[in-house]
Amino acid sequence: MRIAGITIPQGKHLSIALTAVYGVGRSQAEKILLDCQVAPTLTAEKLTPDQEQMIREKIEAMRIEGDLRRHVSRNIKRLKDIGSLRGDRHARGLPTRGQRTRTNGRTRKGPRKTMGSGRVKADKK
Repeated sequence: MRIAGITIPQGKHLSIALTAVYGVGRSQAEKILLDCQVAPTLTAEKLTPDQEQMIREKIEAMRIEGDLRRHVSRNIKRLKDIGSLRGDRHARGLPTRGQRTRTNGRTRKGPRKTMGSGRVKADKK
């Protein structure tokens, strides 16, 4: 099954498999399946063509994949352009939502960059 150019995994439960589409999370996937009256534990290979079409229509009516990525990047660019703190944090690659960075924040900052102790050895004096 393909939705918006993404192949949905066949062996997984639909509530998990639909999250392969960028912009569809677990809760969104469960809402879609509830609206289409499809069991979340069903796999993609066991869907009828009608159910498949209903799910495809629901998902394609949302902002997903390339449209959503463009929307998010435009929002970040707008924050940078107006000079907001959040935009500055995005530009520097630091956490934007108030987390501390003195000890944590490695996800955004990347691996540690060791600078050395600053101590000069005796033979180099």
